[in-house]
Amino acid sequence: MKGLEGKRVVVTGGTSGIGEATSRRFLDEGARVVALAFGEEETATAVDRIPGLSAALRCDVADEAQVADAFARVDGLLGGVDVLVANAGISVRKPFLEIEEADWRRVLDVNLTGVFHCAQQAARRMWDGDGGTILMTASTNGITGHPFYADYNASKAGVILLARTMALELAPKIRVNAVCPGYVLTPMQKAEYTEEMLAEVNEGIPLKRHADPSEIAGLFAFLASDDGAYFTGAVLNMDGGEIA
Repeated sequence: MKGLEGKRVVVTGGTSGIGEATSRRFLDEGARVVALAFGEEETATAVDRIPGLSAALRCDVADEAQVADAFARVDGLLGGVDVLVANAGISVRKPFLEIEEADWRRVLDVNLTGVFHCAQQAARRMWDGDGGTILMTASTNGITGHPFYADYNASKAGVILLARTMALELAPKIRVNAVCPGYVLTPMQKAEYTEEMLAEVNEGIPLKRHADPSEIAGLFAFLASDDGAYFTGAVLNMDGGEIA
């Protein structure tokens, strides 16, 4: 991709799954990358597992003070931020009538408020500097209803409208886009499947397979690059045709 060499990139949830793949892809493009993540073990081992990573900082994106502290540390490590990939997210699978308020609050706090906290910290730096790009991991669950994930679905719908609104307010200096993956075969997802379950889900996808995390990472790299410079306010489905 054009224009990613030397870029200063922050990836939230950047030490596992889609986030890890995204950290690796930006490193392959010659960018400097700091990952933020919640898990203690995955954060502690990330620099060894992901060659070239500048740092992995433990941070609960739902906590405004922790996010502010993490970005202050990013300033010391990278000297600023050119690209944010706000990817950190969680889900709780329950029927709507069984969702507890604590579940609801935690999912919304991480998936939506966490994106807001990180995007605001990054955008302030970009606005005072030379601009930049903010990318958000939404989901096809934010576009269509999906049983047993009411809290998750609501949070991802919120991310989509947050991205579009920010794109209008921050243009032309900062570009903001949302990516909506469908089924992605992360290690965590794979661990939850039997072979029969995986085959059943794949059968309902026109391309007959899950995405590989690296494919989502490739889209993030494109959107952050000079090749994707005319994208802002976009919501891009990457779902193997499922929505269609």
